[in-house]
Amino acid sequence: MTRPPALDGIRVLDLSRILAGPWCTQNLADLGADVIKVERPRVGDDTRAWGPPFLKDGDGQDTNESAYYLSANRNKRSIEADMATPEGAALIRELAAVSDILVENFKVGGLAKYGLDYESLKAINPRLIYCSVTGFGQDGPYAQRPGYDFMIQGMGGLMSITGERDDLPGGGPQKAGVAVTDIVTGMYATVAVLAALHERHRSGLGQHLDIALLDSHVALLANQNSNYFNSGVAPTRAGNAHQNVVPYQVFAASDGHLIVATGNESQYRAYCAAIGARELGDDPRFATNRLRVANRETLVGILAAIMRQGRRDDWIARLEAVGVPCGPINNIAQAFAHPQAQARQLRRDLPHPAGGAAAVTASPLRFSASPVAYRRAPPLLGEHTEEVLRDVLGKSPQAIAAFKAATEKVSDTRRD
Repeated sequence: MTRPPALDGIRVLDLSRILAGPWCTQNLADLGADVIKVERPRVGDDTRAWGPPFLKDGDGQDTNESAYYLSANRNKRSIEADMATPEGAALIRELAAVSDILVENFKVGGLAKYGLDYESLKAINPRLIYCSVTGFGQDGPYAQRPGYDFMIQGMGGLMSITGERDDLPGGGPQKAGVAVTDIVTGMYATVAVLAALHERHRSGLGQHLDIALLDSHVALLANQNSNYFNSGVAPTRAGNAHQNVVPYQVFAASDGHLIVATGNESQYRAYCAAIGARELGDDPRFATNRLRVANRETLVGILAAIMRQGRRDDWIARLEAVGVPCGPINNIAQAFAHPQAQARQLRRDLPHPAGGAAAVTASPLRFSASPVAYRRAPPLLGEHTEEVLRDVLGKSPQAIAAFKAATEKVSDTRRD
Protein backbone atom coordinates (compact mmCIF):
# COMPACT_ATOMS: atom_id res chain seq x y z
CA MET A 1 0.00 0.00 0.00
CA THR A 2 1.38 3.39 -0.99
CA ARG A 3 1.90 5.80 1.88
CA PRO A 4 2.12 9.62 1.67
CA PRO A 5 5.50 11.02 0.56
CA ALA A 6 8.16 11.04 3.26
CA LEU A 7 7.99 14.79 3.98
CA ASP A 8 4.24 15.20 3.61
CA GLY A 9 3.12 17.83 6.14
CA ILE A 10 6.51 19.62 6.28
CA ARG A 11 6.62 23.24 5.10
CA VAL A 12 9.76 24.79 3.63
CA LEU A 13 10.29 28.51 3.11
CA ASP A 14 12.70 28.89 0.20
CA LEU A 15 14.55 32.22 0.08
CA SER A 16 17.29 30.83 -2.16
CA ARG A 17 18.04 31.32 -5.83
CA ILE A 18 20.43 30.17 -8.58
CA LEU A 19 21.28 26.47 -7.99
CA ALA A 20 22.72 25.20 -4.68
CA GLY A 21 19.80 26.32 -2.49
CA PRO A 22 17.08 25.52 -5.03
CA TRP A 23 18.62 22.08 -5.58
CA CYS A 24 18.21 21.39 -1.86
CA THR A 25 14.64 22.65 -1.76
CA GLN A 26 13.72 20.71 -4.91
CA ASN A 27 14.90 17.54 -3.16
CA LEU A 28 12.68 18.41 -0.19
CA ALA A 29 9.76 19.18 -2.51
CA ASP A 30 10.22 15.88 -4.34
CA LEU A 31 10.03 14.16 -0.96
CA GLY A 32 6.62 15.72 -0.36
CA ALA A 33 7.36 18.96 1.49
CA ASP A 34 5.31 22.06 0.67
CA VAL A 35 8.04 24.38 -0.61
CA ILE A 36 7.11 28.05 -0.88
CA LYS A 37 9.61 29.87 -3.08
CA VAL A 38 9.81 33.58 -2.26
CA GLU A 39 10.89 35.64 -5.28
CA ARG A 40 11.57 39.27 -6.04
CA PRO A 41 8.56 40.93 -7.71
CA ARG A 42 8.79 41.12 -11.52
CA VAL A 43 12.32 39.66 -11.53
CA GLY A 44 12.23 36.40 -9.59
CA ASP A 45 15.04 33.87 -9.37
CA ASP A 46 18.05 35.07 -11.38
CA THR A 47 18.06 31.85 -13.41
CA ARG A 48 14.65 32.59 -14.94
CA ALA A 49 16.58 34.77 -17.41
CA TRP A 50 19.48 32.34 -17.96
CA GLY A 51 18.66 31.33 -21.50
CA PRO A 52 18.20 30.37 -24.24
CA PRO A 53 16.95 27.74 -24.34
CA PHE A 54 13.52 28.55 -22.91
CA LEU A 55 10.42 26.45 -22.35
CA LYS A 56 8.08 26.30 -25.35
CA ASP A 57 4.39 27.00 -24.82
CA GLY A 58 1.54 25.00 -26.37
CA ASP A 59 2.08 26.81 -29.68
CA GLY A 60 5.81 26.11 -29.78
CA GLN A 61 6.78 29.68 -28.89
CA ASP A 62 9.40 30.64 -26.30
CA THR A 63 8.09 31.52 -22.84
CA ASN A 64 10.03 33.43 -20.16
CA GLU A 65 10.87 30.19 -18.32
CA SER A 66 14.52 29.25 -18.93
CA ALA A 67 15.64 25.64 -19.14
CA TYR A 68 18.13 26.37 -16.35
CA TYR A 69 15.38 27.53 -13.98
CA LEU A 70 13.24 24.51 -14.86
CA SER A 71 16.01 22.15 -13.78
CA ALA A 72 15.84 23.04 -10.08
CA ASN A 73 12.36 24.25 -9.18
CA ARG A 74 9.69 21.61 -9.75
CA ASN A 75 7.09 20.77 -7.08
CA LYS A 76 7.33 24.27 -5.56
CA ARG A 77 4.90 27.15 -5.14
CA SER A 78 6.06 30.66 -6.03
CA ILE A 79 5.07 33.90 -4.32
CA GLU A 80 6.26 37.44 -4.98
CA ALA A 81 7.40 39.40 -1.92
CA ASP A 82 9.96 42.17 -1.59
CA MET A 83 11.86 41.66 1.66
CA ALA A 84 13.31 45.17 1.34
CA THR A 85 9.87 46.60 2.14
CA PRO A 86 8.21 46.45 5.56
CA GLU A 87 5.23 44.61 4.06
CA GLY A 88 7.38 42.01 2.32
CA ALA A 89 9.62 41.37 5.33
CA ALA A 90 6.60 41.09 7.61
CA LEU A 91 4.98 38.56 5.28
CA ILE A 92 8.13 36.42 5.20
CA ARG A 93 8.27 36.50 9.00
CA GLU A 94 4.66 35.32 9.11
CA LEU A 95 5.52 32.43 6.82
CA ALA A 96 8.63 31.57 8.86
CA ALA A 97 6.45 31.36 11.96
CA VAL A 98 4.44 28.52 10.39
CA SER A 99 7.30 26.78 8.55
CA ASP A 100 9.51 23.88 9.58
CA ILE A 101 12.52 24.72 7.42
CA LEU A 102 13.97 27.87 5.85
CA VAL A 103 16.71 27.79 3.20
CA GLU A 104 18.56 30.97 2.16
CA ASN A 105 21.73 31.81 0.26
CA PHE A 106 22.29 35.50 0.98
CA LYS A 107 25.63 36.97 2.00
CA VAL A 108 26.58 36.40 5.62
CA GLY A 109 24.56 38.81 7.78
CA GLY A 110 22.62 40.13 4.80
CA LEU A 111 19.18 39.23 6.13
CA ALA A 112 19.63 40.75 9.59
CA LYS A 113 18.63 44.23 8.43
CA TYR A 114 15.24 42.83 7.42
CA GLY A 115 14.73 40.90 10.64
CA LEU A 116 15.05 37.64 8.67
CA ASP A 117 18.28 36.29 10.16
CA TYR A 118 18.30 33.13 12.23
CA GLU A 119 18.28 34.80 15.65
CA SER A 120 15.31 37.00 14.73
CA LEU A 121 13.28 34.12 13.33
CA LYS A 122 14.29 31.74 16.11
CA ALA A 123 12.59 34.11 18.54
CA ILE A 124 9.39 33.76 16.50
CA ASN A 125 9.66 30.03 15.82
CA PRO A 126 12.12 28.07 18.01
CA ARG A 127 11.40 24.90 15.99
CA LEU A 128 12.60 26.45 12.74
CA ILE A 129 15.48 24.70 10.97
CA TYR A 130 17.34 27.54 9.25
CA CYS A 131 19.80 26.48 6.52
CA SER A 132 22.26 29.09 5.22
CA VAL A 133 24.08 28.25 1.99
CA THR A 134 27.05 30.54 1.29
CA GLY A 135 30.28 30.49 -0.64
CA PHE A 136 32.64 30.24 2.32
CA GLY A 137 30.57 29.70 5.45
CA GLN A 138 29.52 31.89 8.38
CA ASP A 139 33.05 32.49 9.70
CA GLY A 140 36.66 32.70 8.55
CA PRO A 141 38.50 35.41 6.58
CA TYR A 142 36.47 34.79 3.40
CA ALA A 143 33.06 34.67 5.05
CA GLN A 144 31.93 37.98 3.54
CA ARG A 145 33.00 37.11 0.01
CA PRO A 146 30.55 35.87 -2.62
CA GLY A 147 31.18 32.39 -3.95
CA TYR A 148 30.30 30.93 -7.35
CA ASP A 149 30.60 27.39 -8.59
CA PHE A 150 33.24 28.05 -11.24
CA MET A 151 35.59 29.97 -8.94
CA ILE A 152 35.20 27.35 -6.20
CA GLN A 153 36.07 24.58 -8.68
CA GLY A 154 39.34 26.46 -9.18
CA MET A 155 40.01 27.42 -5.54
CA GLY A 156 38.97 24.07 -4.10
CA GLY A 157 41.24 21.89 -6.22
CA LEU A 158 38.90 20.18 -8.70
CA MET A 159 40.33 21.92 -11.75
CA SER A 160 43.83 20.79 -10.78
CA ILE A 161 42.78 17.14 -11.24
CA THR A 162 40.29 17.54 -14.11
CA GLY A 163 41.37 17.55 -17.74
CA GLU A 164 44.13 16.06 -19.84
CA ARG A 165 47.64 15.64 -18.44
CA ASP A 166 49.74 18.77 -18.66
CA ASP A 167 52.37 17.02 -20.80
CA LEU A 168 49.82 16.05 -23.47
CA PRO A 169 48.03 18.16 -26.11
CA GLY A 170 45.02 19.91 -24.58
CA GLY A 171 46.42 19.68 -21.07
CA GLY A 172 45.63 22.38 -18.53
CA PRO A 173 42.94 23.39 -16.04
CA GLN A 174 39.42 22.24 -16.91
CA LYS A 175 36.14 22.76 -15.11
CA ALA A 176 33.49 20.08 -14.89
CA GLY A 177 30.73 20.16 -17.51
CA VAL A 178 28.04 20.87 -14.92
CA ALA A 179 28.00 23.02 -11.76
CA VAL A 180 29.10 20.16 -9.53
CA THR A 181 29.96 22.42 -6.60
CA ASP A 182 26.45 23.84 -6.47
CA ILE A 183 24.89 20.40 -6.89
CA VAL A 184 26.93 18.70 -4.19
CA THR A 185 26.37 21.65 -1.85
CA GLY A 186 22.63 21.31 -2.42
CA MET A 187 22.89 17.61 -1.64
CA TYR A 188 24.87 18.21 1.57
CA ALA A 189 22.33 20.86 2.55
CA THR A 190 19.55 18.32 2.00
CA VAL A 191 21.30 15.79 4.23
CA ALA A 192 21.83 18.40 6.94
CA VAL A 193 18.20 19.53 6.84
CA LEU A 194 16.89 16.00 7.12
CA ALA A 195 19.27 15.23 9.99
CA ALA A 196 18.18 18.40 11.82
CA LEU A 197 14.56 17.46 11.23
CA HIS A 198 15.21 14.08 12.85
CA GLU A 199 17.08 15.70 15.75
CA ARG A 200 14.12 18.01 16.32
CA HIS A 201 12.03 14.96 17.19
CA ARG A 202 14.28 14.57 20.26
CA SER A 203 14.91 18.16 21.28
CA GLY A 204 11.79 19.89 19.97
CA LEU A 205 14.04 22.68 18.71
CA GLY A 206 15.40 23.86 15.40
CA GLN A 207 18.94 25.03 14.70
CA HIS A 208 21.10 27.00 12.28
CA LEU A 209 22.83 24.99 9.53
CA ASP A 210 25.98 26.49 8.00
CA ILE A 211 26.62 24.92 4.57
CA ALA A 212 29.41 26.32 2.39
CA LEU A 213 30.29 25.75 -1.25
CA LEU A 214 34.01 25.55 -0.46
CA ASP A 215 33.52 23.00 2.34
CA SER A 216 31.24 20.86 0.20
CA HIS A 217 33.53 21.07 -2.80
CA VAL A 218 36.60 20.01 -0.84
CA ALA A 219 34.64 17.10 0.65
CA LEU A 220 33.66 16.08 -2.89
CA LEU A 221 37.31 15.36 -3.72
CA ALA A 222 37.13 12.26 -1.48
CA ASN A 223 39.92 9.81 -2.34
CA GLN A 224 41.99 12.52 -4.02
CA ASN A 225 42.24 14.32 -0.67
CA SER A 226 43.23 11.04 0.94
CA ASN A 227 45.85 10.49 -1.78
CA TYR A 228 47.36 13.85 -0.82
CA PHE A 229 47.14 13.22 2.94
CA ASN A 230 48.91 9.87 2.64
CA SER A 231 51.55 10.77 0.07
CA GLY A 232 52.25 14.42 0.76
CA VAL A 233 51.98 15.02 -2.98
CA ALA A 234 49.06 16.90 -4.53
CA PRO A 235 47.38 14.78 -7.25
CA THR A 236 47.52 16.13 -10.78
CA ARG A 237 45.41 15.82 -13.92
CA ALA A 238 45.23 12.31 -15.35
CA GLY A 239 42.83 12.87 -18.23
CA ASN A 240 40.44 9.93 -18.57
CA ALA A 241 42.56 7.59 -16.48
CA HIS A 242 42.31 6.76 -12.77
CA GLN A 243 45.18 7.71 -10.48
CA ASN A 244 44.82 4.59 -8.32
CA VAL A 245 43.51 1.83 -10.60
CA VAL A 246 44.82 0.41 -13.92
CA PRO A 247 43.26 -0.19 -16.40
CA TYR A 248 40.40 2.15 -15.52
CA GLN A 249 40.09 4.63 -18.39
CA VAL A 250 38.91 5.48 -21.88
CA PHE A 251 40.22 3.45 -24.80
CA ALA A 252 39.92 4.29 -28.49
CA ALA A 253 38.41 1.57 -30.66
CA SER A 254 38.52 1.61 -34.45
CA ASP A 255 35.19 3.46 -34.64
CA GLY A 256 34.77 5.32 -31.33
CA HIS A 257 35.62 5.25 -27.66
CA LEU A 258 34.66 3.11 -24.69
CA ILE A 259 35.33 3.04 -20.97
CA VAL A 260 36.91 0.01 -19.31
CA ALA A 261 36.87 -0.08 -15.51
CA THR A 262 38.56 -3.08 -13.95
CA GLY A 263 38.05 -2.72 -10.22
CA ASN A 264 39.69 -5.94 -9.02
CA GLU A 265 42.09 -8.69 -10.04
CA SER A 266 39.47 -11.09 -11.40
CA GLN A 267 38.02 -8.37 -13.62
CA TYR A 268 41.49 -7.49 -14.90
CA ARG A 269 42.22 -11.09 -15.87
CA ALA A 270 38.79 -11.52 -17.45
CA TYR A 271 39.45 -8.35 -19.45
CA CYS A 272 42.80 -9.64 -20.71
CA ALA A 273 41.23 -12.94 -21.77
CA ALA A 274 38.31 -11.21 -23.51
CA ILE A 275 40.58 -9.05 -25.67
CA GLY A 276 42.76 -12.01 -26.64
CA ALA A 277 45.71 -11.11 -24.41
CA ARG A 278 45.42 -13.70 -21.65
CA GLU A 279 49.20 -13.58 -21.16
CA LEU A 280 48.92 -10.04 -19.79
CA GLY A 281 46.83 -11.39 -16.95
CA ASP A 282 49.71 -13.62 -15.88
CA ASP A 283 52.56 -11.21 -16.65
CA PRO A 284 54.50 -10.63 -13.38
CA ARG A 285 54.87 -6.93 -14.26
CA PHE A 286 51.09 -6.52 -14.05
CA ALA A 287 50.12 -9.18 -11.51
CA THR A 288 48.61 -6.75 -8.99
CA ASN A 289 47.02 -3.33 -9.21
CA ARG A 290 50.01 -1.87 -7.34
CA LEU A 291 52.30 -3.18 -10.08
CA ARG A 292 49.96 -2.06 -12.85
CA VAL A 293 49.96 1.47 -11.48
CA ALA A 294 53.77 1.40 -11.28
CA ASN A 295 53.99 0.10 -14.86
CA ARG A 296 51.04 2.07 -16.20
CA GLU A 297 52.72 3.44 -19.32
CA THR A 298 53.92 0.06 -20.52
CA LEU A 299 50.65 -1.78 -19.89
CA VAL A 300 48.35 0.92 -21.24
CA GLY A 301 50.45 1.21 -24.37
CA ILE A 302 49.98 -2.52 -25.06
CA LEU A 303 46.26 -2.43 -24.27
CA ALA A 304 45.62 0.69 -26.34
CA ALA A 305 47.17 -0.92 -29.42
CA ILE A 306 44.92 -3.96 -29.03
CA MET A 307 41.77 -1.94 -28.43
CA ARG A 308 42.30 0.16 -31.57
CA GLN A 309 41.99 -2.99 -33.67
CA GLY A 310 38.35 -3.73 -32.75
CA ARG A 311 35.00 -2.02 -33.04
CA ARG A 312 33.58 -0.30 -29.97
CA ASP A 313 30.32 -2.26 -29.69
CA ASP A 314 32.11 -5.56 -30.31
CA TRP A 315 34.45 -4.86 -27.41
CA ILE A 316 31.53 -3.88 -25.17
CA ALA A 317 29.68 -7.09 -26.02
CA ARG A 318 32.75 -9.21 -25.26
CA LEU A 319 33.49 -7.48 -21.98
CA GLU A 320 29.89 -7.47 -20.77
CA ALA A 321 29.72 -11.21 -21.46
CA VAL A 322 32.48 -11.85 -18.90
CA GLY A 323 31.38 -9.28 -16.33
CA VAL A 324 33.95 -6.57 -16.98
CA PRO A 325 32.50 -3.08 -16.29
CA CYS A 326 32.51 -1.11 -19.52
CA GLY A 327 30.38 1.20 -21.58
CA PRO A 328 30.14 3.76 -24.37
CA ILE A 329 30.58 7.49 -24.02
CA ASN A 330 27.12 8.85 -24.77
CA ASN A 331 25.99 12.39 -25.30
CA ILE A 332 23.01 13.51 -23.21
CA ALA A 333 20.48 12.65 -25.93
CA GLN A 334 21.91 9.14 -26.17
CA ALA A 335 21.91 8.80 -22.39
CA PHE A 336 18.16 9.51 -22.21
CA ALA A 337 17.53 7.19 -25.17
CA HIS A 338 19.26 4.30 -23.43
CA PRO A 339 16.83 1.46 -22.63
CA GLN A 340 17.79 1.50 -18.95
CA ALA A 341 17.14 5.24 -18.70
CA GLN A 342 13.78 4.76 -20.41
CA ALA A 343 12.86 1.83 -18.18
CA ARG A 344 13.62 3.97 -15.13
CA GLN A 345 11.65 6.92 -16.60
CA LEU A 346 14.50 9.37 -16.08
CA ARG A 347 12.62 12.00 -18.08
CA ARG A 348 9.27 13.22 -16.81
CA ASP A 349 6.96 15.63 -18.63
CA LEU A 350 4.81 17.81 -16.38
CA PRO A 351 1.86 19.94 -17.58
CA HIS A 352 2.90 23.60 -17.42
CA PRO A 353 0.60 26.59 -16.82
CA ALA A 354 2.15 28.39 -19.80
CA GLY A 355 0.86 25.61 -22.03
CA GLY A 356 2.55 22.48 -23.22
CA ALA A 357 4.71 20.45 -20.88
CA ALA A 358 7.94 21.01 -18.97
CA ALA A 359 10.43 18.16 -19.27
CA VAL A 360 12.29 17.50 -16.03
CA THR A 361 14.81 14.91 -14.89
CA ALA A 362 13.37 12.32 -12.55
CA SER A 363 14.52 12.26 -8.95
CA PRO A 364 16.96 9.42 -8.28
CA LEU A 365 15.33 8.91 -4.87
CA ARG A 366 13.21 5.77 -5.07
CA PHE A 367 10.98 4.57 -2.19
CA SER A 368 9.04 1.33 -2.04
CA ALA A 369 6.11 2.69 -0.01
CA SER A 370 6.25 6.52 0.04
CA PRO A 371 7.43 7.46 -3.44
CA VAL A 372 8.47 10.80 -4.85
CA ALA A 373 5.49 12.61 -6.38
CA TYR A 374 5.70 14.87 -9.42
CA ARG A 375 2.95 17.28 -8.40
CA ARG A 376 3.83 20.53 -10.15
CA ALA A 377 5.93 21.86 -12.97
CA PRO A 378 8.35 24.62 -11.95
CA PRO A 379 6.06 27.55 -11.10
CA LEU A 380 5.52 30.80 -12.91
CA LEU A 381 6.76 33.85 -11.04
CA GLY A 382 4.25 34.64 -8.30
CA GLU A 383 1.87 31.96 -9.53
CA HIS A 384 0.79 30.99 -6.01
CA THR A 385 0.94 34.31 -4.14
CA GLU A 386 -2.80 34.56 -3.56
CA GLU A 387 -3.13 30.84 -2.83
CA VAL A 388 -0.40 30.87 -0.17
CA LEU A 389 -1.61 34.04 1.52
CA ARG A 390 -5.13 32.64 1.66
CA ASP A 391 -4.51 29.00 2.53
CA VAL A 392 -1.32 29.17 4.62
CA LEU A 393 -1.72 32.51 6.40
CA GLY A 394 -5.50 32.75 6.33
CA LYS A 395 -5.55 36.27 4.92
CA SER A 396 -8.76 37.87 3.76
CA PRO A 397 -9.37 38.86 0.13
CA GLN A 398 -8.99 42.50 1.20
CA ALA A 399 -5.63 41.87 2.88
CA ILE A 400 -4.38 39.90 -0.13
CA ALA A 401 -5.42 42.68 -2.49
CA ALA A 402 -3.72 45.29 -0.31
CA PHE A 403 -0.48 43.30 -0.19
CA LYS A 404 -0.45 42.76 -3.95
CA ALA A 405 -1.16 46.44 -4.57
CA ALA A 406 1.70 47.50 -2.29
CA THR A 407 4.03 45.06 -4.05
CA GLU A 408 3.02 46.34 -7.49
CA LYS A 409 3.54 49.94 -6.37
CA VAL A 410 7.05 49.30 -5.12
CA SER A 411 7.91 47.31 -8.25
CA ASP A 412 6.66 50.09 -10.51
CA THR A 413 8.68 52.67 -8.58
CA ARG A 414 11.87 50.64 -8.82
CA ARG A 415 11.36 49.92 -12.50
CA ASP A 416 10.95 53.60 -13.25
